[in-house]
Formats: sequence, structure tokens, C-alpha cells
Amino acid sequence: NSSQLSSLPLQILLYVNGVYYIFYFLATLAMIIYKSQVFSYPDDFLAPDLAVLFLMAILEVPRLYLGFKGNLTEAEAPLGLSLGLTVGSVLLCVYLLLWQTYVLWADVLLNALLLSAYALESGLKVTAIAAFVS
Repeated sequence: NSSQLSSLPLQILLYVNGVYYIFYFLATLAMIIYKSQVFSYPDDFLAPDLAVLFLMAILEVPRLYLGFKGNLTEAEAPLGLSLGLTVGSVLLCVYLLLWQTYVLWADVLLNALLLSAYALESGLKVTAIAAFVS
């Protein structure tokens, strides 16, 4: 008598977040390049903004992998690690939303959508972990 505990909504959201993040990364990178050409972007601030974006991309790969793996294998440890990496991604996203050198309305829109997806995904991860533990 085995029951399936993995979450289909979480799996779908992880997939959608993976696809959205590719768009997010390319759009944010294009906007940083645009801002560096159009505005007087101080050279000292261009590198940190790009570093945050690339660090976020590096963090996204294991975050999504562990989320997929933890959900499909019904293992709380990988899902918990993915949840921890989500916290790091949220902090980097907040940096790009509030503290990067120039914030355009498109930055606000892209980051708000990503933060909403992170919030929904985190809730589903906590629910899945609770189901796996019990």
C-alpha cells in the first residue's frame, strides 16, 4: 500500500520557474547593458550588479535541481536544501529590485513576478516537506 506524496503543483511550478528564469536572466542582462549605454553608469557599480545577476544564475541551477529531485524522490533533505537556496535567491532578487544602480519599471515587474513565484514555490515546498515527514 504505497501512496504518492510528491506534489504535482510544485513540480509544475519548478518547471515554469526554470523557463521563466531563463527569460528573467536574459532580460535583466539586456537591461543592465542598456542602462550602461544610455545612463551614466558608474564603472564601480556595473560589476557588482552583473556579479549579483550571475551569482543568482549559478544559484538557480542547484536550487531547481534539488527541488525537482526532492519532490520526485519524496526526500525532505534535497527539498529543504532547495528551500534554503531559495532564501539566497530571494535576497539577490531583492538586491536587483531595490539596490541596483538604476531600477527601471521593467526591473520592478520582472523581480516582482520572480519574488511571487519564489513565495508560492516556498509554500509548496514546505507543504511537501511536511507531507514527506509525516
